[in-house]
Amino acid sequence: MGKIYLDKNVFDAANERLTYIFTHFENVYFSFSGGKDSSVMVQLANRVAKQMGRTFDVLYIDLEGNYKATRKHIQEIKQLSQIRDFYWVCLPIKLRNSISQFQTHWVCWDKMLKHLWIRPRPADSINEENYLKKYNWDWFVPQMQFEDFVIEFAKWYQQEKQGQVACGVGIRANESLNRFLTIVSDSKGKYQDRVWTTLVKVPEELPIYNFYPIYDWETSDIWTVVARYDFMYNYVYELMYKNGLSIHESRLCQPYGDDQRKGLEQFKSIEAETWGKVLMRVQGANFGSLYSRGEMLSFRTLNKPAHMSWQEYTVFLLETIGTVNFDLMEHYAEKIRKFINWYERKGVFEIKDVCDSKLETKRMVPSWRRIAKMILKNDYYGKTLSFNQTKKDDEKLEVILENWRNYYGQY
Repeated sequence: MGKIYLDKNVFDAANERLTYIFTHFENVYFSFSGGKDSSVMVQLANRVAKQMGRTFDVLYIDLEGNYKATRKHIQEIKQLSQIRDFYWVCLPIKLRNSISQFQTHWVCWDKMLKHLWIRPRPADSINEENYLKKYNWDWFVPQMQFEDFVIEFAKWYQQEKQGQVACGVGIRANESLNRFLTIVSDSKGKYQDRVWTTLVKVPEELPIYNFYPIYDWETSDIWTVVARYDFMYNYVYELMYKNGLSIHESRLCQPYGDDQRKGLEQFKSIEAETWGKVLMRVQGANFGSLYSRGEMLSFRTLNKPAHMSWQEYTVFLLETIGTVNFDLMEHYAEKIRKFINWYERKGVFEIKDVCDSKLETKRMVPSWRRIAKMILKNDYYGKTLSFNQTKKDDEKLEVILENWRNYYGQY
């Protein structure tokens, strides 16, 4: 499905979508991150809900390492007139860490590492001490994946409300191909055939829908609305802009993921005190801040030592990982074996050192450069080699992290 342009602006379209949701759904909550997109979405929802005499809830998952300005903005949003329940979650959730070969994930709010927490836990948060007493979240498992938590929360929310549920998500289709495909997919379930809605896939087939009221907005639209309607915004964006980032580069999600790590260097300049604690908390943070904008972590102009072939470099990377974490080395080696075996079954018995870079990017041909790229990206699940995230990988990761913790005392 291609783009279909309408004779209206995105602001009016978003308000119409929100009006539609509040008309058709009794139970509505919004996923909020503290960033510009979800902030504008929630404030738009508050305007519409106020006009319609409706209320809604907000889910905010606090990932421990954020700016003071972000925390201030969260408190501002929390005071919006139409918000009923604000679920401020500070639970030990497993998060991606793309800046370390040896600590591929880290766990926020891990009580075993309380002495290293980047900041104190908010007193009114949902945390490991009160989540059972407060909400009876018997489905929560410490160190569960972020994505799993989001799904389980949606299921719990639906069961609590005993009706169909709409969850507002502040994604914009032009931010990434995956987000664009989320919107235009023909195979997904939709609410009354609205393309900006998605039926959440859970085994029980519960009536839970994500909806994307600002999916067709540009970054400039976000800031235009903030200025024109005097919306509240996270002041850290202004600090990032003054520090050299464009409005398109600024990211507030936990900055250790593949797309967000360019924001790491901002911690040092904007909030040195927080940065010092991040260094102690998340392995590879300093490395990521130094090289996230350069060739080593950008992967656009991937280089290797001149005296090595890509195959030799791959072996070198595996051996280097193995000196610190043998289990992780074995995991990557197994991915490589499966990758090579798959191509052998297709009649390709020789993996070339390099192939056409465009074909490599499209994952159409095998090469040792492509294999090395998987390791350099800390791509634990092997998505660079066309693998998918599996339950077996997650279980193996649990073992690797536990072994790491037993040996080093943290992860």
